[in-house]
Amino acid sequence: MAVLCKPAVTVPDNVITNEETLELATRLHAAHPQLPLILSLIEHTGVQKRHLIQPIEKVLQHPGFDARSAVYEAESKARVPAVVRQALDHAELEPQEIDLIVYVSCTGFMMPSLTAWLINTMGFRPETRQMPIAQLGCAGGGAAVNRAHDFCMAYPDANVLVVACEFCSLCYQPSDLGVGSLLSNGLFGDGIAAAAVRGNGGIGIRLEFNGSYLIPHTEDWISYAVRPTGFHFQLDKRVPGTMEPLAPALRAVAEQHQWNASKLDFYVIHAGGPRILDDLSRFLDVRPEAFRFSRATLTEYGNIASAVVLDALARMFDEGSALEGQKGLLAGFGPGITAEMSLGTWSG
Repeated sequence: MAVLCKPAVTVPDNVITNEETLELATRLHAAHPQLPLILSLIEHTGVQKRHLIQPIEKVLQHPGFDARSAVYEAESKARVPAVVRQALDHAELEPQEIDLIVYVSCTGFMMPSLTAWLINTMGFRPETRQMPIAQLGCAGGGAAVNRAHDFCMAYPDANVLVVACEFCSLCYQPSDLGVGSLLSNGLFGDGIAAAAVRGNGGIGIRLEFNGSYLIPHTEDWISYAVRPTGFHFQLDKRVPGTMEPLAPALRAVAEQHQWNASKLDFYVIHAGGPRILDDLSRFLDVRPEAFRFSRATLTEYGNIASAVVLDALARMFDEGSALEGQKGLLAGFGPGITAEMSLGTWSG
């Protein structure tokens, strides 16, 4: 069976703390009628700091969608290869051994995808298949793992590279003054993660089963408005409560595999915010400590969109607590409202 190996993760050097974010919001939006609410929401995101590809002074400027797209392309080409090399090293693979690259990003757009540039630049075979995923948002990390698993099920000897590159700071819109938009300015960070899925061998999570679930009629709860100034993030106030309908979906996927979602050994969950993890703990009847990897990502990096699940997984590897045969769940949540879920067993 396919094994999800240890991810490689990197974040930029520019740092903004939660305290600096609160001061910035107070200064920029002093006349906002809902400023106390906005400050309270940002203060309770659980984020201590975030990393940005540009200094905050540049982030606050808007040079135009075309200029931001140029920054996205330049920064992704400058930063992704080192992460890819490290992920391949973790999996003990060479570029020539990769059969499919799944590239996930919802914060910038390139055509052809960065996958074409990676193949031409890093020694991947010209026959390497490409699968760019752009419109699943934060759920994209879970979806990438699942599509890699599916590919390895179809081609048992294949190896897949998953890459998540998210520069959320390039979506900052100074004209957006809604509560959801201003909250997102204090929640999202930038980061890149990559991991290999081996069809044979490898140390990590042996992927066994996956599923997807969409909460009906919630497609406008998390969305982008695409305007001349770029991507405008839109967040409905009902989003934090989505774990109540999603928890049964997680249970159902586990039951299809004859597992109990409340009694697994490890959990790698997308951390969209502290309430997501608190509610999932309650509705799944899982102790809060089980989500420590996801909370650590949220605290140290903020919400880095599709890269969250890979970073949380890397933290589980680093802790070294997983034992042979232990069962676990990996899940990403995003627009739709969509959940991408995967079940696997630790294989050392």
